[in-house]
Amino acid sequence: MPAITVNQDLVRTIAELSQLNIDAKDIDGYAADMTKVLALVEEMHTVDTVAVVPMSNPTDASQQLRQDEVTEADQRDRYQAIAPETDGGFYLVPRVVD
Repeated sequence: MPAITVNQDLVRTIAELSQLNIDAKDIDGYAADMTKVLALVEEMHTVDTVAVVPMSNPTDASQQLRQDEVTEADQRDRYQAIAPETDGGFYLVPRVVD
């Protein structure tokens, strides 16, 4: 299967869908670059990777977790004493969305 050739219309369509503003003088360059990228992807699909062993896999890792223990005293009253406004242990902030 031959690589896709990107033309000006496809670049304009992609730019519109991506909400990108591309100058008309740059469209040919983008089309050429995108064609090269797609050709490289197509070439990469032809590489036989069946005998290649993965170097690592994030799911093979294990995370050492510590116990979830309280290590500091509750200082909520101290911190809320300097807050502009609190109610029932919560910080009150100005409404920003109606």
